[in-house]
Amino acid sequence: MGPGNRPLDLDWLEDFLALAESGNFSRAAQARHIAQPAFSRHIKSLEEWAGVPLFDRSAHPAVLTPAGQRFKPLLEDLLGRLESARSLARAAHDEAAAGLRFAATHLLSLAFFPPWFSRVEQTLGPRTVQMHSNNLEACEDLMLQRSVQFLLCYGHPEVPGRLEASGHPMHPIGEETLLPVAAARPDGTPAFRLGEPTPAQEPLPILAYHASSGLGRMLQACLRPLLGGEVPHHTVFAAHHAVVLKAMALEGRGIAWLPRSLVAAEVASGQLVVAGGEEWALAMQIRLYRQPMEMTESAEALWSLVRGNAATPAP
Repeated sequence: MGPGNRPLDLDWLEDFLALAESGNFSRAAQARHIAQPAFSRHIKSLEEWAGVPLFDRSAHPAVLTPAGQRFKPLLEDLLGRLESARSLARAAHDEAAAGLRFAATHLLSLAFFPPWFSRVEQTLGPRTVQMHSNNLEACEDLMLQRSVQFLLCYGHPEVPGRLEASGHPMHPIGEETLLPVAAARPDGTPAFRLGEPTPAQEPLPILAYHASSGLGRMLQACLRPLLGGEVPHHTVFAAHHAVVLKAMALEGRGIAWLPRSLVAAEVASGQLVVAGGEEWALAMQIRLYRQPMEMTESAEALWSLVRGNAATPAP
């Protein structure tokens, strides 16, 4: 094995600096708390790794060779960087352990989480938070991989998710309603309306969620009996984000089921109109899932607060 691919022990580097400082093998070994024969072997192994002598042993005390003099400042810089990297890694670990890690579906991370967590902090005090925002399937993956402590998402009692099967505890922390909305005609009526015949029995254009989204799962399961084959319809556009579907609905492209909180202003202004009766609305829970194993003190404090309903915002 040549010097270029010999294994390197970091202890040898510390031994090198100790000997460079003292010039005496016995005193350097004592300072490093190892026997002198083992210390001498370390220096020899380091020189074999480097491929050149680093100390002139004929001098008393031992002095660095020209190669050793070039090697020393570079080594001191390297060890300093390694120590800094270790400190930064430990600081990041401590910060992550003391903080809270959430996954949340897109809309809830934007609209629901900020005011809800502000209420949490009024009781628990400020907390460091890491937020992962994605579709429900990706958020469930993060929970199953234990990459986050909590998942914030929509849910419905008739549509179990993957976390129920894996034993993740859940607590509802709010409510929301999906309303079917469409752009308004000049007379204020919806451009498309559920339950009413369309010209020449044309199918109703539906703006849908992708199946991997939580809202997509719930709509497919709960509205399939209503739509079925009795209401001619076809999907003209699909997306993960409710905000995207809202924009398409405002453009008059079809009917979209959107959270009431997201479209309240547009419905009030008349830009969007509810396109069906109460039977077409879908009531949902806003749910918080947690990891089944014991979590950090901060995470357990949040869960206790949620279980006591003190963290649920006013409707």
